[in-house]
Amino acid sequence: MTISMYNASAGVFIRVLTSLAEVLRKGAEHAAAHKIEDKVFLDARLYPDMFPLAAQVRIVTDFTRGGCARLAGGEPEKWEDQETTFVELIARVQRALETVKTFTPAQLDGTENREITRPIGGKPKVFTGINYLLEFMVPNVYFHSTTTYAILRHNGVPLGKTDYIGALS
Repeated sequence: MTISMYNASAGVFIRVLTSLAEVLRKGAEHAAAHKIEDKVFLDARLYPDMFPLAAQVRIVTDFTRGGCARLAGGEPEKWEDQETTFVELIARVQRALETVKTFTPAQLDGTENREITRPIGGKPKVFTGINYLLEFMVPNVYFHSTTTYAILRHNGVPLGKTDYIGALS
């Protein structure tokens, strides 16, 4: 049996981005209800050497849209990292979601052996499409989306597991 690169990339990322937008909406609602400035949450970290919430979200959006673009044989458009509010971060996630939705199975299926080179630790790393997807993209997307959830949860936003994984079909 072969894997559908479309389902394993865009299909997964659509779900993650949809849930991430909802998690951020709940963060925004919590901040507003408790009269907490967005900046408090967007600058929050789990540990001093980790990226703050805003950077975690930016990384998720960059990996999802960039990963699909590279699998399809292209490069993603460069986005500025200027979001300073929940509204702006949610808009970025929505924009990434719409970008990922533009990719088709015809563009992504069959890319298992495509050569993709990315800088890792300042040195070029050559991946096959399947390795890039399963060993690099997917773990990074889940790590940074989980960290976003954890930062908000740690700071009192009432989130649960279903907020993170989304509704099951």
